[in-house]
Amino acid sequence: MEEATDRLLTAIRGFADPLLTNMEMELVEIQFRREGHGWVLRLFIDREGGVTIDDCAAVSREIGAYLEVEDLIDHAYHLEVSSPGLERPLKKRDDFIRFIGKLARIKLREPVAGQRVLVGALRGMEGNSVVLALDKETVQIDMGNISKARLTL
Repeated sequence: MEEATDRLLTAIRGFADPLLTNMEMELVEIQFRREGHGWVLRLFIDREGGVTIDDCAAVSREIGAYLEVEDLIDHAYHLEVSSPGLERPLKKRDDFIRFIGKLARIKLREPVAGQRVLVGALRGMEGNSVVLALDKETVQIDMGNISKARLTL
């Protein structure tokens, strides 16, 4: 099942990435999972300055039409398109640069500065490492050591 889901998400991303680029937005994340009320396909989109309800509706129409024509999902599901919110995930190198100065929470595979979870201000990238300013020091975190990262309040 996981392999089929990966293929589905790859196909949707292949359609959504250029669509959103043309709409001056980006695809932050796609999720497809079973929840209490059934299957949910959730797309998180963003743009400089944030997304509006109209942006979400426009993307939902386009993605919905694509899915209907391509018939990629053979069972009932709900399509949701929304903003990633104030605590958006940081996944790509560009995310760590775009949000310089913002507070981030980064979960690590291996400890850095004696910790597996670091919270600090993003200072950008140096090579393949995220530069994060903690209370008393600045650390560099290799992108390969990051299991999860998001903005935080």
